[in-house]
Amino acid sequence: MTGHQKRMSAPTSWTVTRKTHKWAVRPVPGPHSKKRCVPLAIVLRDMLKLGDNIKEIRYMLNNKQILVDGKVIRDHKFPIGIFDVVSICPPAIKMHYRVLLNPRGKFILHKIKDSNVKLCRINNKTIIKKGTVQLNLHDGSNVIGTNEYRSGDSVILKLPERKILKRLEYKPGNLVMIVGGQHSGEIGTIKEAIEVRSSRPNMVAVKSDREFETIKDYVFVIGCNTEKSDIDLGVPK
Repeated sequence: MTGHQKRMSAPTSWTVTRKTHKWAVRPVPGPHSKKRCVPLAIVLRDMLKLGDNIKEIRYMLNNKQILVDGKVIRDHKFPIGIFDVVSICPPAIKMHYRVLLNPRGKFILHKIKDSNVKLCRINNKTIIKKGTVQLNLHDGSNVIGTNEYRSGDSVILKLPERKILKRLEYKPGNLVMIVGGQHSGEIGTIKEAIEVRSSRPNMVAVKSDREFETIKDYVFVIGCNTEKSDIDLGVPK
């Protein structure tokens, strides 16, 4: 497998110009799959405009000025995905951004004030040693939980300890954000969870200013009621 990435064949979720240069940064394996991530260098150079080239971005990283989910990252190819928290912490300046998707399915950054919490979705559960329940999250990480948690629920984690602060249940009436498909970026409430008894994915009926259906994997619970998100979604940069 090649270690390079051409701009023309880069995922459509990346906010990069396609014809100005030939090559783009290729993400290394990490917490998010290639199709659902964007390299940290593109976030800093192309989205935040913090540097003109990779050399300047690597200088910031080597000086430990960039944090992702509360941890210092020094690899400019590190993969950044949905709901990750990127913090810029050079001397005298502190800025925090939450990664989201816009209606066109492209990664965008929302400036936030509280960088100490992160929202994660539970993809599945695993029973490990001594019957302990392990929750496997959408960003590739794991936390210890209990059997009351279900697949599709979201949890709010305290950063950088990754301690569970709150559970957001996957059930009708709760607030969700759509993170894929033609309704990407929309916010609504779960009207009905539709279990499909076949090889096709389960569906969810969502109500916002209109009603629509989308697959369960695109639904991310963000609030325990129909009015307000339990995390700071910030404002678009």
